[in-house]
Amino acid sequence: MARSTARPVVRLKSSAGTGATYVTRKNRLNDPDRLVLRKYDPVAGEHVPFREER
Repeated sequence: MARSTARPVVRLKSSAGTGATYVTRKNRLNDPDRLVLRKYDPVAGEHVPFREER
């Protein structure tokens, strides 16, 4: 079964500037703007906001 275009794969990049990334899926219908999640950055050693990159 094909994947839906309503749930694309997005890459989250650390706002701390360390280059750490996470990959996740988001619901484009519920979250049309860029996703921001607070996740652990292993390079910085703390939780920082990760923003969706295009």
